[in-house]
Amino acid sequence: MKKILFCEKVYSRWLILLIDQFIVTIALAASLMIIQKENFNEIFNNKFFLYLIVYNVITMVVFVSMRIHTGIIRYSSVDDIFRVFKAVLLASLLFEVAAYLFLSSYFGFNNHWFIPMLIINFFISASMLIALRITVKQLFHYLQDLEVVSKEVLLIYGADRSSLLIKQGLDASSENNFEILGFVDDNPDRRNKHIEQKRVYGSHSIQYLKNKYGVEKMIVMEDCINIEGRKLAIEKCMECGIRVISVPASNYWLKGKLRLSQLPDLRIEDLLQREPINMEGENIKAELKGKRILITGAAGSIGSEIVRQVLRCNPQLLILCDQAETPLHEMQLEIEDNFKDSVCELFIVNIQNYGRLKSLFETYRPEIIFHAAALKHVPMMEHNPSEAILTNVMGTKNLADLAIDYDVEKFIMISTDKAVNPTNVMGASKRIAEIYIQSLQNYQTDVVHRTRFITTRFGNVLGSNGSVVPRFRAQIEMGGPVTVTDPNITRYFMTIPEAVQLVLEASVMGKGGEIFIFDMGEPIKILNLAVNMIKLAGFMPYTNIKICFTGLRPGEKLYEELLNKTEKVVPTYHEKIKISNVIYYPYEYVQRNIDELLALNCSNNDKEVVRKMKEIVPEYVSANSTYQSMDVVNVETGDLMDVSVEPGVS
Repeated sequence: MKKILFCEKVYSRWLILLIDQFIVTIALAASLMIIQKENFNEIFNNKFFLYLIVYNVITMVVFVSMRIHTGIIRYSSVDDIFRVFKAVLLASLLFEVAAYLFLSSYFGFNNHWFIPMLIINFFISASMLIALRITVKQLFHYLQDLEVVSKEVLLIYGADRSSLLIKQGLDASSENNFEILGFVDDNPDRRNKHIEQKRVYGSHSIQYLKNKYGVEKMIVMEDCINIEGRKLAIEKCMECGIRVISVPASNYWLKGKLRLSQLPDLRIEDLLQREPINMEGENIKAELKGKRILITGAAGSIGSEIVRQVLRCNPQLLILCDQAETPLHEMQLEIEDNFKDSVCELFIVNIQNYGRLKSLFETYRPEIIFHAAALKHVPMMEHNPSEAILTNVMGTKNLADLAIDYDVEKFIMISTDKAVNPTNVMGASKRIAEIYIQSLQNYQTDVVHRTRFITTRFGNVLGSNGSVVPRFRAQIEMGGPVTVTDPNITRYFMTIPEAVQLVLEASVMGKGGEIFIFDMGEPIKILNLAVNMIKLAGFMPYTNIKICFTGLRPGEKLYEELLNKTEKVVPTYHEKIKISNVIYYPYEYVQRNIDELLALNCSNNDKEVVRKMKEIVPEYVSANSTYQSMDVVNVETGDLMDVSVEPGVS
């Protein structure tokens, strides 16, 4: 083993050093011949060999000191070339000093020709040494290329420093089964130019490149600034059947080397990404810093992201509340790894359990509550309305009542767009919870103002538990078919970080009683989502992966709404956030109806429970459900929107 190491590491280094010395010797002789071209006969005399010996000793000492010979030539970079320049320059300067101090005593050299000779020698030596490294590097890549029969042809999106880093990272990879064709960028100042001998193409050329060169993949950076341009290029790739690969942000992999085989395909979340939302980060930090904060549903999709973002605000204490043991344990491990200095308490509790919740409030005295705990799966709750009532209504009521009893400053409830004109039990239960906490806010205002109750309402979040995206991804991995309920069904989508940013901003902005509505852009057809996910996976919809329609599920509607017909919105200081002016319900009326609903719930009579829900929320009209029969008479008489008490607007 020692012998092998010597051969590979030591012997090869000294061989490089000898080759370099041979090159500088030839360069010195050539430069002397150029300067002393009339005196060829006098060149190869004792004086010349003295020059040669001194120069070789100096260059060898400099090259060894600067470790010029230790680099692997086939991986030479710009830094290596710059080191060669510095080494030759330093050797030339030392040679001149030695000539003045020592050689002049043996013979009188003429400075008139010595300085030009050194300059010419510098350029010849540096050029030959650099040419050696470039030649070996290109030869190595050429020999590697001969070993591969077929290569994947790649494009890189963008023509900036990040894109160049991707190319350089792939060039340094040990893999040789791909060829980078060029870059894609629609900036007119960059298009049709070249970066490291690779041309910059526009998005309109993607189809042409696919047909001519057989482009198979395009690489995009996760932290790309030009989101619209990237989205256009991705859509072009999907049309052409080109797979899109997502590369982590440059600060994640810059110190290592990229491997094409380790890069994941682009996620549908990346394709749907919009321009980032600019929130008042300092305001949020100032609001949450040093506070005791309770998060319910802390192990869920939204709750866990709230935990992460709140911890960055340095709260005094963070209480994580959830009934799911394993996810809460995993959340604890994540906090221990990433937030070592934080003070957190984990509290396993079902929010239906008032006594256990009261113990939590008595022990930790939270000042701010983010209420994310809920039962949210529409078809599941349609078959189990009693559980929806117990968690979404009674659980919220328990927390809200305790918030008042223990002088909590703010209570932020996370609701859903399914609470607007609900067509299912889940949405109706969330709407009843909204009504209750708003009535509490109004009741406090009439009596004494203590806790501020705030509601945030938004649509589906990508990647959450039970989201359609993981379901489609799993179906595609199995080879299909991908199941879509209806070809016309649409949904609003946002990312989990976006949703949590809204929640945190609402905690600062809210004065009490508001429902915050987020500008979620245009609704997305689920069928188009499925088609794009299939294309991103490198397959052809309906050909490689079938799409079949299963019909709307119980309680499901074709489209979601963010506002009731009777609700109006007012703007806030943030252009993407609005406040809904909602129907006013007196506290006594709401309290009486919820007490009756909870009493009915104990009878295990689902129909009577749903009937009472429809009474409390008159706009609740069931869709594709066994409870539709309750709405028939109301629809025919036109009394759907009547309520037993005249509503106002808060």
